[in-house]
Amino acid sequence: MTFAEQLQADIAVIEPALEKYLSRETGEGYDRIFEAAKYSAMAGGKRLRPVIVLEFCRLCGGDTQKALPFACALEMIHTYSLIHDDLPCMDNDDLRRGRPTCHKVFNEATAVLAGDGLLTAAFETASAAEGVSAETVLHCIRILGQAAGMNGMIGGQVLDMGAEHRKISLDEMRLLQSLKTGCLLRAACELGCVAAGKTDGATLDMARTYGEKLGLAFQIRDDMLDIEGDTATLGKTVGKDEKSEKSTFPSLLGMDECRRLVTALTDEAVRAVSGSSGGAFLAALARSLTDRMN
Repeated sequence: MTFAEQLQADIAVIEPALEKYLSRETGEGYDRIFEAAKYSAMAGGKRLRPVIVLEFCRLCGGDTQKALPFACALEMIHTYSLIHDDLPCMDNDDLRRGRPTCHKVFNEATAVLAGDGLLTAAFETASAAEGVSAETVLHCIRILGQAAGMNGMIGGQVLDMGAEHRKISLDEMRLLQSLKTGCLLRAACELGCVAAGKTDGATLDMARTYGEKLGLAFQIRDDMLDIEGDTATLGKTVGKDEKSEKSTFPSLLGMDECRRLVTALTDEAVRAVSGSSGGAFLAALARSLTDRMN
């Protein structure tokens, strides 16, 4: 199976599972919250994080069906973060994944609650995973909580808001990225290993290295696309970093150095998995993101 075929096969498994987990309408008068959550969760996107969960599980010789609840849980957390990130009190964006943001369609209060609902549904989904031990479920829930919490993604979002209208150092920028973007990508790698029952230090170190290098390359490329991308292709508003006077990797390093870093970091991510049987897909995935336009 080619890289593109495997990627589509993974997405074809993830999409219906995610929709099923979020299809819990009750008919009791509050089904609009399910509608809002599904509007954002099923809006497409690369499904990068859940795909990585499944592929690291496969790399470790595990059953990807057992990893699927954790993959979907992580995507719920990612979608909740996008809903909240787009709110007027945060990045104030009207477009996400090529269509109006959740708060523009449903109103701000419903968007806040949809994000809250997705976050809590993530832990409900992970805790109900079947065919894995309670120890594995607990380990995966801990990974999700640490990555999404105040010492993870939320902490990164706080730093991101604090980076507006001022210039921050490169060290501050790297910390911001490692929390806001890097934590969930690193968690995806770890979740796949743990779901497969591979929790030895060498395996988790390999997974974390891949996630950290890929995460940093991904964010640098994202910052570049805010400058050289276009709204139609990217599916979200471009030029917002400059308008908010936000420090980014291009503003600190310049575009040429950013291009060099994306390539170098991608090479490091590829090397992390190159010694593993079955690492070809993850290597190809990293390479595919180097010159992405969305």
